[in-house]
Parts: sequence; C-alpha cells; structure tokens
Amino acid sequence: MTLTAADVPLKRPTVLVADDEVALTDSIAVWLSDSYRVRTAYDGHEALREFGPSVDIVLLDRHMPGLSGEHVMARLNEMSANPQAALLTATSTDDFRSEVDELGFDAYLTKPISKTELLGVVSDLAAAASESAQH
Repeated sequence: MTLTAADVPLKRPTVLVADDEVALTDSIAVWLSDSYRVRTAYDGHEALREFGPSVDIVLLDRHMPGLSGEHVMARLNEMSANPQAALLTATSTDDFRSEVDELGFDAYLTKPISKTELLGVVSDLAAAASESAQH
C-alpha cells in the first residue's frame, strides 16, 4: 500500500500533560499517542519547562507540587501563550469555577478520567486550536 500526502495529517497537535500522579500522566500519554504528539510533566515547574510554541493543548492537574495547575495557567497567560487548556481535578469545579474560568481554561476533567471522556475533550480542544490557528 502506498501512502499519499492525503493519507498523512498535516500536523498532529501537541498535548502537554502535567500531573503529579505518574501512572495517570503516563496512561493519558499512551491514550493520546495514536493521534497526538505528547509531552509529559510531573509538576508545575516541569510543565512550564516543557511548554513551548509547538504545544497546542495543555492538560493541567489542579494540585501539583511547586505550582498548581492554576498557577501554571496564570504563568502561561503572563507569557501571552494561548493554548487550549483543560483542568484535571479530583473535586467538583462548582466551588472554584469562576476563578478558574478567569484563567482561561476551556474544559474540565474530573478524576477518575475515562479514556473515552479524555479523547472526546482533547478532540474538541484540538478542533478549537486548529480553528484559532487558521484565523
């Protein structure tokens, strides 16, 4: 079978997954690796080091050592970075939704996260990232 240019996606979006739960981070990376380029980080400081212009989507755990997901997002905002972003949390977002919305998170995922839910949210974020890149 011969592949043509039409068979190869123009650009696989890059997703940065940052969570201090190593097993969860690594599982998410495996789940995403068929369709996305994936970078991983296990704390907030490492997430900032791994972030770069090629990152289209960030998945940030709310509670990480060093810098929380909210603090990482605030730093990305200070850098005028505008990735599509989802907050990973083990608790309901009802108590803190307004403050987190102000930071620019586009989605929320409540742990435990199913593969189906994750892929759906990341697909939506990738579509939004692609759309904003075209404008």
